[in-house]
Amino acid sequence: MGRLATILLGAMCAAALTGCVERRFIIESNPPGALVYVEGQQKGATPLEMPFQYYGNHDFTLVKEGYETRTYHARVRAPWFEWVPFDFFSENVYPRHIQDNRLLQFEMSPLQQPRTEDLMNQAKLLRDRGMAVPSAPPMVE
Repeated sequence: MGRLATILLGAMCAAALTGCVERRFIIESNPPGALVYVEGQQKGATPLEMPFQYYGNHDFTLVKEGYETRTYHARVRAPWFEWVPFDFFSENVYPRHIQDNRLLQFEMSPLQQPRTEDLMNQAKLLRDRGMAVPSAPPMVE
């Protein structure tokens, strides 16, 4: 029984020494304080740190009062230690913790106040288009 206990203890120690890869987005905006939506789910306000699980394409939508709401598309490429077959070793065998931080910085544009003349022209076009639509025939009872 002593040999089995030694093997189990060795396996537990080896498991405790294995590393892992921690992936984090660090999201900043100018100006700060914008609400961040990742893949349509609200995550918090900038500056924001959040974990992510998968590399690839991600959509980030930033919303702030007085600024244009905009969706940014980011392609996050996997580092070499996450390529097959290296990923097995970095996730399971390498005895240290690996931190993969991705800094994403977004510039927000202030909302542009439309000119009154442009709004009036658009309203006139819509009114004119509405007059071109024939009225509905009278209802027969």
